[in-house]
Amino acid sequence: MEILLVEDDPSVAAYIREGLVGAGYEVSWTADGRKGLQMASRGHFDVLIVDRMLPGIDGLTLVQRMRDADNHTPVLVLSALGEVDDRVKGLQSGADDYLGKPFSFEELQARVEVLSRRRANENTQTSLRVEDLYMDLLSQKVSRGEKSVVLQPREYKLLEFLMRHAGQVVTRAMLLEHVWGYHFDPQTNVIDVHISRLRQKIDKGFDHNLLTTVRGAGYRLGPEQGSADQA
Repeated sequence: MEILLVEDDPSVAAYIREGLVGAGYEVSWTADGRKGLQMASRGHFDVLIVDRMLPGIDGLTLVQRMRDADNHTPVLVLSALGEVDDRVKGLQSGADDYLGKPFSFEELQARVEVLSRRRANENTQTSLRVEDLYMDLLSQKVSRGEKSVVLQPREYKLLEFLMRHAGQVVTRAMLLEHVWGYHFDPQTNVIDVHISRLRQKIDKGFDHNLLTTVRGAGYRLGPEQGSADQA
């Protein structure tokens, strides 16, 4: 597995590189955010580990520009800024996971392995379909019926998770863990905001809703199933 490490603290970078190389990973390293973005766009990496505070461009800007360019390589953000708001901002930028400093190498390695497994599992299918809602996993294009659906990177990940669990009730905790990749404050409204945006894009203008809220439980993607649900 190939990892790109973007970290400007030489001692931290050396610590991470030594541990990952010793665990059998191939690690490329740069201390500059702008150089990291260039490397990420040119190379084929399985996971990126990105410090938040970087010269050139900061880590969150790096991630945002990757996602804007349709680069969905999993990203673990490292930062000494570990408050809930900081983690939320990191995840909203498009990062898949967020680890505060200081950290143990064992936890970092475990998180990298989770991200790499998730990417491998996602690559086993080429498309998903729920009724007339279709997702091409190769081109990352989404449509419902004859209508093309344009999604932001986080909306795409959210919809993909819901489609992979079509017909099942998906809880907020599941979405926080698998879409945002971190257990942060369950009271945050980040899920509500993204669900609302996604619902507007895939349901508005159609004769029935696919994305429903299951009161007190979570969300379900699929045919409406009676009075227990609400649009």
